[in-house]
Amino acid sequence: MSIAIGSRDIRNRVFLAPMSGVTDLPFRRLAYRFGAGLVVSEMVASEALVTANPETLRRAAGAGEVRPLVIQLAGREERWMAEGARVAESLGADIIDINMGCPARKVTNGLCGSALMRDLDHATRLVRATVRAATVPVTLKMRLGWDETSINAPELARRAEAEGVALVTVHGRTRCQFYTGRADWAAIRAVKQAVTIPVIANGDATSLADIRRMLEQSGADGVMIGRGAYGRPWLPGTLAEALDPGRGRPAPGLAEQHALAMEHYEAMLEHYGRDMGLRCARKHLGWTVEVLRDDGHLTAAAAAAWRQRLCAAGEPGMVRHHLNALYGEASDRMAA
Repeated sequence: MSIAIGSRDIRNRVFLAPMSGVTDLPFRRLAYRFGAGLVVSEMVASEALVTANPETLRRAAGAGEVRPLVIQLAGREERWMAEGARVAESLGADIIDINMGCPARKVTNGLCGSALMRDLDHATRLVRATVRAATVPVTLKMRLGWDETSINAPELARRAEAEGVALVTVHGRTRCQFYTGRADWAAIRAVKQAVTIPVIANGDATSLADIRRMLEQSGADGVMIGRGAYGRPWLPGTLAEALDPGRGRPAPGLAEQHALAMEHYEAMLEHYGRDMGLRCARKHLGWTVEVLRDDGHLTAAAAAAWRQRLCAAGEPGMVRHHLNALYGEASDRMAA
């Protein structure tokens, strides 16, 4: 099975979620190469994109490297969302995604992200401005609502479709839940029933069994993988392959994971520069260790020690040395 966004066919129905500080270009490149149906940029502030903020432009990078290039815009003013859409297109965006789902206080305090679900009239005006300014398909990501007393995702989805949005993604929590408890996949079904455009379900899925249950309970057309991809940029593609054989990629073995970790690290140094690259890579290095622990290649004690070594290393050569030694130990343990 595949999903169409406007006139564009997407290669499979397992997407990588946009995650601030995670889905930068080095991470998206790997996820795309390993078969994710769609990879979405980190959230980009529309006004900062228009004014060519260097960090914002770096978040939106990817033209010619990931296809389709999806740039996610956030904002609270029609003018900036419209101009942001035009700039995103000029940077190579094939699809523009509107963020109305981010629960972070620094975003919602600025009346952006999921705060827009508190005022559907204003949210609709922002959608309209973005769609009218764009010549490429526009999608929308949202939550179920602001809180449990205002579950309005079906109504927002109906309005978005009427304005020309081509696909909606729904995280199965309210904003006030943040990431606590479990995502309510069944609640997404009301959104699917409200529209004719594709609906993507998001929240907590990390395995083939999860995504099968998510699809069954939500009735959604596809799924979006978020935090489960920490340390596993290949996960959306390998889940796509398990769900629909021939649509994704098989899971990498330990030796290939080693090569990917090294490649990812070098790409981050190139993307950010040495000093910022060292800092930005630390969380990914920590997740790499956790994946090896969770997969049984390291004991908990060994994982804690390796995480400390990698995150404390102050120069790239030492990180490379530790990564090689880390995978050497994991390989020895697997062979024992």
